[in-house]
Order: sequence, then structure tokens, then C-alpha cells
Amino acid sequence: MQRIERENPWRAREDRLRELLLAGLSGDSRRYQTFLEELSKHLRAFLRKRLLSLPDEVEDLVQEALLAIHNQRHTYDQRQPLSAWVHAIARYKLVDFLRRRAVHDLPNEALDAADEIFTTADADAAEARRDLHKLLDELPDRHRLPIIHTRLDGHSVEEAARLTGMSVSAVKIGVHRGLKALAEKIRGTR
Repeated sequence: MQRIERENPWRAREDRLRELLLAGLSGDSRRYQTFLEELSKHLRAFLRKRLLSLPDEVEDLVQEALLAIHNQRHTYDQRQPLSAWVHAIARYKLVDFLRRRAVHDLPNEALDAADEIFTTADADAAEARRDLHKLLDELPDRHRLPIIHTRLDGHSVEEAARLTGMSVSAVKIGVHRGLKALAEKIRGTR
């Protein structure tokens, strides 16, 4: 298990949260409570990155998202990734908040146009995230792990070094070389 977590930390988190949710859906209230507690940390980080200029709103949105996830837990399709389902709900709550805050004075036509943009962006983002994880899986650990920890999980270089057991400079080099390798893969030159 330790090796899997080091090699694919997002996959290990996904598996753990999914296991806790499924146990909760089967009636294990203690494990469901653990699911909500652990998920709240991930939601907080997800929303904090998107609301840098509104940090006071993050906690309210975390609670709204958790409540929506709890109320909609019966809609989770076990054949689908848990993270996609959770992030769809969190994004919906975020978009709803942004609409309430920023576009409450717009005419209906403007709101209709905004709906189309957000729908396309959400679908494109989900597809891009799947593609990114496929590409990341092709990188060696020395490149993949620093990118995951610093660019996707939001850790500092120092934290990434502690998590991976690498030196700070090795993490910096890993990110630089890994991003360069990803760019080459995307362009099709590798």
C-alpha cells in the first residue's frame, strides 16, 4: 500500500475515499463520517485555489458542497471515478456561488450564454484531467511525483521534497523536466 501511495498518490486517495463512501452507503456511519472529514480537506484545497481573492467564502462553500454530496450520495455510480462525481458537485456549487455574487444584475440572455460556457468548460476540464493523468502515468517517478505534489496538490517544493524523499533541488528539476516531457508528449515529439 505504501508503494502505491508513493507512486500514485491521487489514485490512493481516490481508492481510500471511494472505499469509505461505499462503506458508508452500506451503513457504516463511522467510516462515512471519516469519508466526509477526509473529503472536506480535499474540497477545501480545491476551492481555496479557485477563490484566492475570496478566502472567507471557502469554508461556506466546503459545507455547501459536503451537504450536496451527502444529499446526493445515492446518485454516485460506482463504475465511475469518485473524484469526477465529487468535483462535478463542487464545481456546481462554485459556479452557483460565482453567479450569485457576480452576475445577479445581468439579463436572462447573458445568463443563458454563461450556462453554455460553464457547461463546455466543465466537460473540457474533466476530459483534460483524464488525459493529463494518462500522460503523467507515462513519466518516471522522479518527474511525475514532483508535478503531482506541487502543481496538482498545491504543496510547496519543500513539502513535496518531504513527501517524496527527494531533495528540494531534485523536486525543482523533476518539475521542470517533467513539464518539458509532458509538453513534448502533447506536441507528439516523443
